[in-house]
Amino acid sequence: MNFKRISFAEQCGQNSPQRQAEVQRVLSLAQASGLEWTRLVWCDVHGSLRGKTWVTSELASAFADGMGMVSTLMLKDTSDRTVYKVFEADVKNELPGFEGASNVMLLPDPATFKILPWAEKTGWLLCQPWFSKGQPVPYDSRRILQTALEKLAAKGWGMRCGLEVEFHIYKLKNAEHGDDADPDQASWPGRAPQVSMIHPGYNLLNELWFDRAEPALRIVKQTAQDLGLPLLSLEIELGPSQVEAVFKATDALTAADNMVLFRSAVKQALRRAGYHATFMCRPPFENIMSSGWHLHQSLFDLQSGQNLFARTSISRHSRSSRACSQQRTPHPLPNWHSVFSGTFDSCTGHDIFVHHHGQRLWPLQAQRPCTSVYCVGPRQSRRHAQSGWRRRRSCHAHRKQIG
Repeated sequence: MNFKRISFAEQCGQNSPQRQAEVQRVLSLAQASGLEWTRLVWCDVHGSLRGKTWVTSELASAFADGMGMVSTLMLKDTSDRTVYKVFEADVKNELPGFEGASNVMLLPDPATFKILPWAEKTGWLLCQPWFSKGQPVPYDSRRILQTALEKLAAKGWGMRCGLEVEFHIYKLKNAEHGDDADPDQASWPGRAPQVSMIHPGYNLLNELWFDRAEPALRIVKQTAQDLGLPLLSLEIELGPSQVEAVFKATDALTAADNMVLFRSAVKQALRRAGYHATFMCRPPFENIMSSGWHLHQSLFDLQSGQNLFARTSISRHSRSSRACSQQRTPHPLPNWHSVFSGTFDSCTGHDIFVHHHGQRLWPLQAQRPCTSVYCVGPRQSRRHAQSGWRRRRSCHAHRKQIG
């Protein structure tokens, strides 16, 4: 009697015709591109990518049967130390499936396949962990997002996100033989490299500072574009050696995947060129500015595409201000201000008209020429209590002024 072998992907319910077609597309592309190997990576809870690199000839096996990974990689702190005592008897009750540092299996998602532009003949795939009996690992951060999106979809809703990401770029003083590469100074965690700044800061969006930082920013731009990431702009932030990358809005899962890839890709591509990029909140220098994100979010109707955050009725204040707004002729600002499918009008007196997916919502009077983004929020400011809108200010914990 012949028994058909069931692959691990089938055991996990991850062998749909759509996935099979995507797998064949990736295998064909890897072969046609002459890839020598592919990095199979997984994003841990701290945003770091971990994984193994498989030769191209074995990639089909990884798609079908997964790749083993020690489960303690899901239990690390930021210094790479395991925070749970996985060899004690009661851990099976607290963390079932992790006892004895057992393996979990990583299954690649073929939809995430990329060819890395900075690494020769190298592919890249994002994976997700599964227990050995085919159950999903609930602590996987990508799984948590997918579960939340499934709950939204059950209500007929979807989610879009637009990212503005601040980070720091430094020039390495000794890229090949710095203190972090000295075996006599090896430690856990390792030493930080010695760096210098790519711009002096304290001059927001200054073109001269951009020109000084241009060699590094050109690498960031080219890397993001070669990976197909929806980059809108690269900008000089207020802090010394601090920059910002702005991305077009996408569905929430794609936005999260893009952020994971962008952060890792930028670090690697810049390192090869003698730079050090860090996305930590505050590098350990006294006169520095903290970094943060601006995460633009909206819900939309899955059937109609209608933005659920947009007004569907005209408020009393909006009616009273309509005559004033009709007297002004809007002039769209450059596309890099179009964050999260919103656009901005420049009007006499520096009024800012907020648009959300093409719908004019609210005129706001600025005190000076201003390019701040406004977005929907649950809190109401005193000034705009009737509108239900609040200003999303581009300041962080250590900023004393708004750029």
